[in-house]
This record gives sequence, C-alpha cells and structure tokens, in this order.
Amino acid sequence: MARSLRKNTFVANYLSRKIDNLNIKKEKKVIVTWSRASAIVPAMIGHTIAVHNGKEHLPIYITNGMINHKLGEFAPTFIFQGHAKKDKKARNDKKAKK
Repeated sequence: MARSLRKNTFVANYLSRKIDNLNIKKEKKVIVTWSRASAIVPAMIGHTIAVHNGKEHLPIYITNGMINHKLGEFAPTFIFQGHAKKDKKARNDKKAKK
C-alpha cells in the first residue's frame, strides 16, 4: 500500500540530519546506514551512502534518476549465481516441445 500523500516521504531522522550537516559544511563523506526503507530525496544527490544488504554495506552514489526510490532497491540482498548445471527438467522440456 502506498504512503499517504499528506505525509512526506520517509527518510530516517539520523540520515537526514547527517546529510543536512554535510551539505552545510559542503563535505562529501560516505554515510553508513541500515535504513533500506528510506526514500532518496534531492538533498542526497552527489553523496555516497553505504546501504546494508544483510552481510555488508554497499556504497551507492546518488544521482538524479534515483529520486523517490528507496535505498534498498540499489543494494541487492543476494547474488544470482545461475541455474544448476545438471538441471534436466529444463532440458527435457525443450526436447519434448520440438
């Protein structure tokens, strides 16, 4: 379900404070966060935010095209390693259809 229009987008308080402080000082530092549900706002553009994926923090450089997306969308929680080599179901289906 979508967030109510009368509410603003969700950004963790500590994250918005850190970004505001960096913007005031005009510094560029990596900000570490576990808040995958936080939305990306225009104040974050140009910053690098390290988002936790369950195992490690992945650095993400924020650009214009990422606004209104969630931080978690850019930090995948698993790496797809391909299908099993000995998967006979897929091979048998292809032969049966021919």
